[in-house]
Amino acid sequence: MSSHGRLGLAVLISGRGSNMLALAQACREGRIDARIACVIADRTEAADGLAAAAELGLETRMIEATAGADRSRFETALAEACDRAGAQLLLLAGFMRVLSAAFVARYPGRLLNIHPSLLPKYKGLHTHRRALEAGEREHGASVHFVTAELDGGPVICRARVPIWPGDTEQSLAARVLEQEHRIYPLVVGLMASGRLALTANGIELDGQALQAPIEVDSAAE
Repeated sequence: MSSHGRLGLAVLISGRGSNMLALAQACREGRIDARIACVIADRTEAADGLAAAAELGLETRMIEATAGADRSRFETALAEACDRAGAQLLLLAGFMRVLSAAFVARYPGRLLNIHPSLLPKYKGLHTHRRALEAGEREHGASVHFVTAELDGGPVICRARVPIWPGDTEQSLAARVLEQEHRIYPLVVGLMASGRLALTANGIELDGQALQAPIEVDSAAE
């Protein structure tokens, strides 16, 4: 990860950082031709995630967003930290703050998020509970480009998991998380290799319009 010629990634976390660790492992193994330039957290609950990143030798930063804090000041500090670290791609990985339209516009096509549902279903919070309450037969995770609309940007990739009789929020969340750890590195790898991009005409993969999200078979382990 010492090669500064590789694509720089900023990973933004609000919790334990399991997706961050999956991305770091993919970088180490060469599945992503990039380096994690920095890991940034916005709350003290992410202390364990930052500690795990530091153990890997990654640059870490806490930019705490306290209740009632000035949003523009927080986002200015966040952008400055990402830019100073040389990050060209920003990855929201369990990052629980909604970013402003101005911040999103600063990184067009360079801001990704992983969301625990089959978007466009179940935007926002408590996705596992809502899927169970609705009697869904399947659930999953999605990677999408971030826009000003909450969880509303173009969807790049999805992984589906079946909902089994007797599933709880916890059991379903655990299976979905396994798929998050698969599809986020996959998408970031495509971005890092230059195969995937968001253009004025929409998502392009290998120079062709992506007509529908990439579907990853959760059974293909």
